[in-house]
Amino acid sequence: MAHQTGGTDVGGRLRVDLHGQVALVTGASQGLGRAIAEVLATAGATVALVARSADKLADVAAAITSNEGRAEAFPCDVSREGEPQRVVDAVVERFGRLDILVNNAGVTRDTLLPRMSDEEWDAVLTTNLRAPFLFMRAASRPMMQQRYGRIVNVASVSGLIGNPGQANYSASKAGLVGLTKTAAKELAGRKITVNAVAPGFIASEMTAALGPALLDEVKKRVPAKRLGEAWEIADAVLFLASPSAAYVTAQTLVVDGGLIG
Repeated sequence: MAHQTGGTDVGGRLRVDLHGQVALVTGASQGLGRAIAEVLATAGATVALVARSADKLADVAAAITSNEGRAEAFPCDVSREGEPQRVVDAVVERFGRLDILVNNAGVTRDTLLPRMSDEEWDAVLTTNLRAPFLFMRAASRPMMQQRYGRIVNVASVSGLIGNPGQANYSASKAGLVGLTKTAAKELAGRKITVNAVAPGFIASEMTAALGPALLDEVKKRVPAKRLGEAWEIADAVLFLASPSAAYVTAQTLVVDGGLIG
């Protein structure tokens, strides 16, 4: 039965024990990142919450601790030079280890290719692809020493099939899939898995802004005839982050209600 944490439906369909493990989730202040953080905390992990807004992170941490979980905020602008390494170092110093990394932080700067500025391209690639690389590079070192780790990158179906108006976003997510596959091959010998989750249309403030008419059209395109829920992505991440997924690596799990087939 589904249950609530901090106002977010976090599912509860999977029974995973992550007690004693430390997880770092980027973009954890809202949306998918918050749902992922809450699901990992519900499973017993200590969660390092990473995002730019210290106030929003404090709210997420409070929601998790009120539900008998453990979480601490590590405010960070993932696009800034040196910040990913600083945060990983701080998390390892604080908790003594790092078992799970979830690269969820992402931005969009949508416009058609002929109109896209250099700045719009760079902003998206920096946050959506360069930052995950930097977090993965930093996190892989303590994980290799432990000879254990789970890295989950939040990609998108846009990175698999493209999407008009999202040349920068689609390129960043396609690059993240390629990075996932390569890192998985490099780290598998140290018992570190690297996988991606590719969400389709997920209910959020962003999709709600599309308006009822457009949302109805979106739902018609999805074989499941509905939008996905944040906890459904979070549960997919939870599986890939769990000990049960030890032989699953270099994969992209598409969670889209059948949209891309």
